[in-house]
Amino acid sequence: MKRTIALPLAGAALLAAATAAWLLWPTAPVAVAPAAPALAVPAPAALVQRGAYLARAGNCAACHTERGGADYAGGKGLATPFGTVYAGNLTPDADTGIGRWSADDFWRALHHGQSRDGRLLYPAFPYTEYTRVRREDADALFAYLQSLPPVAQANRPHDLRWPYRTQAALKVWRALFFTPGTFEADASRSAEWNRGAYLVQGLGHCQACHAPRNAFGATAASPDLSGGLIPLQKWYAPSLAAADEAGLQRWSEDEAVQLLRDGRSAHGATLGPMADVVAGSTRHLDESDLRAMATFLRALPEQPVRRERGEPATAQVLERGAGLYEQHCAQCHGAQGEGHEGLYLPLAGNRSVALQDPTNLLRLIVSGGFTPSTAGNPRPFGMPPFGQDLSDADIAAVASFVRSRWGDGAGRVLPLDVQKVR
Repeated sequence: MKRTIALPLAGAALLAAATAAWLLWPTAPVAVAPAAPALAVPAPAALVQRGAYLARAGNCAACHTERGGADYAGGKGLATPFGTVYAGNLTPDADTGIGRWSADDFWRALHHGQSRDGRLLYPAFPYTEYTRVRREDADALFAYLQSLPPVAQANRPHDLRWPYRTQAALKVWRALFFTPGTFEADASRSAEWNRGAYLVQGLGHCQACHAPRNAFGATAASPDLSGGLIPLQKWYAPSLAAADEAGLQRWSEDEAVQLLRDGRSAHGATLGPMADVVAGSTRHLDESDLRAMATFLRALPEQPVRRERGEPATAQVLERGAGLYEQHCAQCHGAQGEGHEGLYLPLAGNRSVALQDPTNLLRLIVSGGFTPSTAGNPRPFGMPPFGQDLSDADIAAVASFVRSRWGDGAGRVLPLDVQKVR
C-alpha cells in the first residue's frame, strides 16, 4: 500500500537545510517569458472563450471555489499531511484577487510557482504540472479569469505546521523536487498523442493524484502515473499504467472516451474524486481532446501489478460475508456479482474489487458514492452508505467475501482496515 507519511525526521532535516539555505536563494520575481506578439493573440472574446475552456480542462474551479461560495473566489481548504492550504481568490478584485496582476505575473505563478509579490507558492497548487502549460494557454486562462465578476473575499492564511509554513522550507523543497519545465512534443508520435500528453501531463495534472509521493509530499520529477494514495482523502488513485488497475491499454478508444466523457462505460465507472473530475472537467472537453487523452493513456507502457497475495479469509469470515452480501448487496449487484447493465455495476471482473489496496472498496461500502451525472449518464444510480448499519467486522467480512469470490483471490480485509477509512 502506498502512503504519504510526514516523517518526524523529515521535518528536522528540512528545517536544517532551510536554515542553511535561507540566504542562498533569492525571493525576487524570476524572469518570465515575454508575452506573445500582439498580432498572434486572438480577438479578446475568442481569447476569453478559449480560457474558459482551458479552465475546465484544468478543473480550476474544483479547488478555487468553496462550497456555496462565489466562483473562483477561493477559500477552500486543501488538507495535506503538513496542514491545510487554502486556495486563493482568482477573481479580478483589485485588493483580494488578481485584479492587479499582469499576464506575466500569472505566467510566473503557473510556470515558476511564484506569486506576484515574489512569494513562493505551495505545491498544493500543482505548478509542478502546470509548469508545462504553454504561454499562449496561460494568457488565455488569465484573460478568462480577468473577465469574471470581481469578488471581494480576502485570502485565508494557510494553517501549516512549522517549519513547513516558512518560505525557507519551500525554497529547500523546490531545490530538491521542482525544476520549471516546458512540454516537449515527441516527434516520433502523432499530433493526437502529443495533444493528449500535453493535457494529461499539464493542465489535467493527473500525476497530482495518480502518482506515489515521498515523505515530503513530492512526486517523481518525470511523469509517473503508477498510482498512489491521495493524502488524507482516504482514496487510492489507481495506476494508469497497469491494465489490472486503471490502465486503458486493453480498452478501445471509444470505451476510453466514454469513461472520460460520461463517467462510466461497459468496463467500469468513476466514483469518488475521479467522478468529481469528470463532472467538473472532462465531460466539458471537445471530442477531439477526449480522443487525444484516450490515445495517450492507451499508449502508456503497460506495467505489471506487483500484487502480493494477501492472507486468505477464514471460512467463518467468508460465511459471514456471504450472508451479508445476500442480505444487502445481491439485489443490485446480482447473486454472481453480474450487476445490472446500465444501472448497477458488476463486481465480477471489476478491477476495483481486486486492488491490493482495498481502500476504495471499503470507502464505497462505508460512505456510498455516485457516478457523475452527465449527458451520457443522466440519472446515475448510486451506492448507498452502509457505515451506519454495519459494524467494522461486518464490512470487513463482506469485503473479504467479494474479494475472495470475484477479486482473483485478493487478500482478506480486517476490521482495522475498515476503521482507517471511517
